[in-house]
Parts: sequence; structure tokens; C-alpha cells
Amino acid sequence: MTPGGRPLAFEPEAALDAAVVTFWRHGYEAAGMAELTEAMNISRPALYRAFGDKAQLFRTALERYIALNMGYVEDALAKPTAREVAEAFLTGNAAAVTMPGRPAGCLSVQAMVTDEADAFSLLAQNRSVIQERLTDRFRRGIHEGDLPADEDADELARFMITLTTGFAIRATDGESREALVALARRSLAIFPTPGPTPGPTSELKE
Repeated sequence: MTPGGRPLAFEPEAALDAAVVTFWRHGYEAAGMAELTEAMNISRPALYRAFGDKAQLFRTALERYIALNMGYVEDALAKPTAREVAEAFLTGNAAAVTMPGRPAGCLSVQAMVTDEADAFSLLAQNRSVIQERLTDRFRRGIHEGDLPADEDADELARFMITLTTGFAIRATDGESREALVALARRSLAIFPTPGPTPGPTSELKE
């Protein structure tokens, strides 16, 4: 329903998905109201009633993009070892930014060119939450002996976030998924390679 109680004449989620793609393809500044209303298949008054102005629509589109396109983060954090967490996180991101049928790169990279402070805040908050969760997961790895005792969990997490930001930019430049996955696997050299589980230590006989 609209604020005035009138039923919406379109499917809000489908319209919002179209807005996500439009912002993703053109960036915030270049995506005009004409492009948005045409892609969303609604009139300008209907857009304003349902989503507010362009800045409000963009923030809502970012929220939907984060909710629908970052499931790989949860999958990665559930992996049993820190190395597998990093591999799943990086390869999942490489897949997300090179998805067939969608614009290359990441909507969050397109959003970096906007002057919308709230959009920047939303993106920064999302990156911060993911980084904190990676840090916690790597700390657990240190505690469990999966990572070296002198490893810096926060530094590892920042490294992951920096790599994925770079992946999004490279994908926008035309880098293939295979090339990004190769870079992801190369970065895993900083993580210990899993070895055989050590057995109980036996006492030396004199």
C-alpha cells in the first residue's frame, strides 16, 4: 500500500531489483530518473510514493543488493578451517562480481562515486561488519591452533576486505572470473597448509 492507502500498481521487489541493476550498470550520478522509471516500469509519481526521492531509492537498492548478493559471506564463515574460510570468501566474491547476466563488478564500487553520505555510511558499515566477523573467525582459528599463535586476526580480515574490493574493480575492468579465482588461490599462501592431525606424543624410552 502507498502512504495514502492506495494499492500499489506494480510489484515493489521486482521494481527495486530493476533499480539495483540500473544503479549498478550506470552508477548513482548517471542513473537518471528517466532511466530508473523505464527500468522499473513505473511512473515518476509512483516511484516517489513507493521509494522516496532518488537518494532514498539508492539507499534502499543498496540494502537489497547487500541482502541478496552476499550470501557467500555466510557460507565462507561456516567453513571448518581459517584457510577454507578465506578460500570460500575470496572465490565466492570472485563469482559474485563476475555473474553472467549481471553488470560486472560490485554495486558498492559504483556507489563510491556518489556524494550521498548515507550511502557511504551504509557501505562502510557493511564492510565493517564483515571485517569484524572475519576477525572473530580468525581469532577462533588462532585459539584452536588452526593459525599461528602470533598471527594478527584483524590484519588478515583487512587483507580479505582489501582483496575483494580490488576484485570488484578488476571485474569492472573486464578481468575474468578464472583470473580472479587464480589470484584468490595465490593469496592463500599466507595461510598454513593443512597437514596430518598429530597423534599423541609418546614418551621416549631410555
